[in-house]
Amino acid sequence: MAAETTTTLRGLGGMQQWVGQVAAMRIPWIPVVVLAILLVCALFAPWLAPYDPQEPDVLKGVLRIGPFETSENPLGVDLLGRDILSRLVYGARISAFISLISLGFGALVGTALGVASGYLGGKIDAILMRVCDGVMGFPTILLALIIVAIQGGAGIQNVVIAIMATVWARFARQVRGEVLSIKERDFVTLAVVAGVPSHVIMWRHIFPNVVNTVLVIISLLVGQTILLEASLSFLGVGVPPGEPAWGIMVAEGRNNLLDLWWLSLMPGLAITIVVMALNLFGDWLRDTLDPRLRRTR
Repeated sequence: MAAETTTTLRGLGGMQQWVGQVAAMRIPWIPVVVLAILLVCALFAPWLAPYDPQEPDVLKGVLRIGPFETSENPLGVDLLGRDILSRLVYGARISAFISLISLGFGALVGTALGVASGYLGGKIDAILMRVCDGVMGFPTILLALIIVAIQGGAGIQNVVIAIMATVWARFARQVRGEVLSIKERDFVTLAVVAGVPSHVIMWRHIFPNVVNTVLVIISLLVGQTILLEASLSFLGVGVPPGEPAWGIMVAEGRNNLLDLWWLSLMPGLAITIVVMALNLFGDWLRDTLDPRLRRTR
């Protein structure tokens, strides 16, 4: 009996300690909830959306059903009678897919180049950093437009490549700065003295120490990539017309802002809320993972 009581008390103590640690992290719950909703919509859009996002309903389009006028279409319909809520849900899937894929490839390329640049130095470092300066100094939206135009116009694949081409330099630049500090540490020096090949040192000893930096950069760039994708779609060079992308939805309603205000307002609010939530979450993650910021608090 005494042993069972002791085990129970230890379990409660462990739970209290875990709760205390979570509370000490000061997790921004509102942004987390918003991002959780975005993720659920992206993963389960076919089951959550009440209607097919591309199926028109001529009668509803003629009636111009607005938000909260009927329970069947709580956010109203567009000019073709398509349900706004369903299109927002599917739009979340498109935005999340493009953002994560483009950032994933951008992080992979940028991190690899940043580690190589910082560790090897010399001409490789000089050339890569000048290229990064050129990419980061060029207006992001203009660079993305040029890349999409070179590839032949609107298309999800083209948007992914364009966004990846605009973000990799951010990873390379910041990772390279971290590597310059890491390669001076004792464990790297000892590996060099022991004759460990450079590619092994970069992969086994340096890369694990820049993972936190990469995660922070990703969290801070997700909102920007969603906004960039929406901007390209709004301009007609992003996601192909007809798809339920948030930028396209804003563009479709821009000529009816006075009488059909919800056509642009609803997707615009979705973009604003998601980007704000991502930025707040990114700030929290940076404060949590960045050791330099932890030392200053």
